[in-house]
Amino acid sequence: MDGDGDVAMVPEGLDWKFSQVFGERAAGEEVQEVDIISAIEFDKTGDHLATGDRGGRVVLFERTDKVNDGIDRRVLEGMDCSSSRHLEFRYRTEFQSHEPEFDYLKSLEIEEKINKIRWSQTTNGAMFLLSTNDKTVKFWKVQEKKIKKICNFNVDPTKPTVNGYNLSSNVPMSSKSCSANGIASLRLPTVTSHETSLLARCRKTYAHAHDYHINSISNNSDGETFISADDLRINLWNMEISSQCFNIVDMKPTNMEDLTEVITSAEFHPSHCNMLAYSSSKGSIRLLDLRQSALCDAHSKIFEERELPGSKTFFTDIISSISDIKFAKGGRYILSRDYMTLKLWDINMGSGPVATFQVHEHLRPKLCDLYENDAIFDKFECCLSGDGQRVATGSYSNMFRVFGCSEGSSEATTLEATKNPTRRQIQTPPRIGVSRRGSESSDINENASDLSTKLLHLAWHPNENLIACAASNSLYMYYA
Repeated sequence: MDGDGDVAMVPEGLDWKFSQVFGERAAGEEVQEVDIISAIEFDKTGDHLATGDRGGRVVLFERTDKVNDGIDRRVLEGMDCSSSRHLEFRYRTEFQSHEPEFDYLKSLEIEEKINKIRWSQTTNGAMFLLSTNDKTVKFWKVQEKKIKKICNFNVDPTKPTVNGYNLSSNVPMSSKSCSANGIASLRLPTVTSHETSLLARCRKTYAHAHDYHINSISNNSDGETFISADDLRINLWNMEISSQCFNIVDMKPTNMEDLTEVITSAEFHPSHCNMLAYSSSKGSIRLLDLRQSALCDAHSKIFEERELPGSKTFFTDIISSISDIKFAKGGRYILSRDYMTLKLWDINMGSGPVATFQVHEHLRPKLCDLYENDAIFDKFECCLSGDGQRVATGSYSNMFRVFGCSEGSSEATTLEATKNPTRRQIQTPPRIGVSRRGSESSDINENASDLSTKLLHLAWHPNENLIACAASNSLYMYYA
């Protein structure tokens, strides 16, 4: 119901279709470990997409229906912008962001794997982004540069020379004999600009600030600062100062034997520069206000689901650990992903999630096996649509799930990351605020047992119904 008492319109379920794939492997082709995608991120405009892989590379993609000044090409061509034509992207460039390192003081190998990518502001046609591995955050500037070439030589540089003579014309290259061999004058070579190329340059390196593996980075809406979070600490950085940072959260106990929870994900509020949230392995989300104190040991709000009496098992703490959180575009809602479910939280309501979406309920009888092969520790990401009407997350067998989260919506779709995605509608209860368990069909249960393929990383376009997801080394895109 809306404010006037009228019945609110419930969005219909979307019809998802395959759009593009980059890096698709051939049947039987072995995938190299370094090529597996480990991070995906759209920029705020949705015109650019970045992926990171386990080999430390960052690959950039760009919308193909955009011209250089950012005007939609369909407008220039007089096309109907409301048509069903979907967005498409093209490969632009890639660069090596991180290299493998070795910490000699701790005898520790540091992988080059990209854990997170976050876009920063775009200025004068240059793109800026942050990327991090386990220990070091880097700030990159990617800009178009014209490739300069030298031309107008006196002799043909492609022809061979012997003792200073060009063999094609028997003309000496020495300037002293130019007039004697019929050359009227010497020409100075000139520098000309030809095609342009995207070049990446590392502007800042933020290092030596984390004892544990960095799991999150997040830009502040003020455009000047960002946070980096590891298992026990969250640090606040100024973009222009790489030599020092400020520790704003420290969960490290005096005695490490007293450690009961760790930080799993952290993100700034999309519009309030003083607010951020972080999740923990205990299944709680804490909202912080940077105005309260320099060290945010005390949270302003905490969001956690109350445990039912007698429901605790050996696996409860493991499956309740939150692997990812995302603020909705407006900042009022937070989406969280644990091993079994997606949960949507209203930051104005601390009593519990306003909606719970069951993702892996069919795996509950197999928790013991999942624990034995470590699959229960897999960290799945989550994302929201730009209008906040839908949420999505990944699963096994390279599948991902899309749920409608508006009041009265029963939308629940399962798709597989292939060129011909299977689409299954799953009936769910009609009200928000109750558990969306669904009646999962037997074929989903059967496929979901394939733990060797898993879709951990995905991102939703900020303005369109377009989802980019990573299946091993392949980047798939789907539109609706």
